Amino acid sequence: MAEKRDYYEVLGVQKGASDEEIKKAFRRQSKKYHPDLNPGDKNAEEKFKEVNEAYQVLSDPEKKANYDRFGHVGVDPNFGGGGFNGAGFDFGDIFDMFGGFGGFGGGRRNGPKRGADIRQAVEISFEEAAFGCKRSLNVTTQEKCEACGGTGAKKGTTVTTCSNCRGTGRVQTQQRTILGYMTTETVCPTCHGEGKIIKEPCRECRGTGNVRKNKTIEVQIPAGIDNGQTIQLSGKGEAGSRGGQSGDLLLTVRVRPHEIFRREGNNVLIDMPITFVQAALGATLKVPTLDGPVELTIPEGTQSASRFRMKGKGIPYLRSKSRGDQYVTVNVEVPRNLTAKQKEILRDFDEDNNYKQKKSFYEKMKDFLK
Repeated sequence: MAEKRDYYEVLGVQKGASDEEIKKAFRRQSKKYHPDLNPGDKNAEEKFKEVNEAYQVLSDPEKKANYDRFGHVGVDPNFGGGGFNGAGFDFGDIFDMFGGFGGFGGGRRNGPKRGADIRQAVEISFEEAAFGCKRSLNVTTQEKCEACGGTGAKKGTTVTTCSNCRGTGRVQTQQRTILGYMTTETVCPTCHGEGKIIKEPCRECRGTGNVRKNKTIEVQIPAGIDNGQTIQLSGKGEAGSRGGQSGDLLLTVRVRPHEIFRREGNNVLIDMPITFVQAALGATLKVPTLDGPVELTIPEGTQSASRFRMKGKGIPYLRSKSRGDQYVTVNVEVPRNLTAKQKEILRDFDEDNNYKQKKSFYEKMKDFLK
């Protein structure tokens, strides 16, 4: 026969642990190895018996004192494996503490239940995302039945409390097993966990208290919303049951890409081509913005890929009057298919060698060309 483990080790507590610590450890280990939670697991069943035996010794002051002095020989060898009633402990206590576990105890199951959330998407333009807009959405939801007021009972009749479970929605049964008396809790078969009986169901909702309806919801999409962000409309989802509150409508925004503008945070980016002459001599350009065309001065000698900031011409911040900026990147377009005269003019211009970056670069190259 295998040597018995130390009872303190079985429960996972130190020697000298208080009665409360021992009791808490027993609850924890009992929950872990209970046969109903480990069906067909022989190892768990043996562990469960071992935990029971350890607790019945350590929970008894006299037996605990003998065990502390003499070990296993100091306690009755026939004591282990008895029922829980001898230890003054009911398994209902274990599972009531945890608010229910599987088929076991605890917790009201037939109280108010919140309705489900509804998820939907809406597509808007770049400009609508920037400045906000309104949308009308068609949504199909569960609504409280107007005919019965959400009770599920035919108008003029009442809902009665289930006599089998007394309105709890759960029933307990007790069985005698080799391990003692086991108390289990299951859904009431009479009311199916509702805790109430509807003798004459409402014809409109068939006793559910809710009916499916199509409705139109007006949604204000705020200025500055970005692609992929979600708007939460509280109480616009599915109706709750048993007096529970309705769920929410979660509206995900999809912003269509723009032909010219790009978004980076609350800033707007735009690439704008300019001619070689405009870059060399400078120019005043009309630049498209979300507010319409705005003039932008390009200084002479502007290089390709230069970036200009247009303050306050970006996208509004959510729930704020402040706006981001617009950044214009100019790209110098090199002309093609030049005439002979145009080519000659450019060659004459090139001979002036009025290129500071080019001159600096070739001066640095001299050391590599030696």
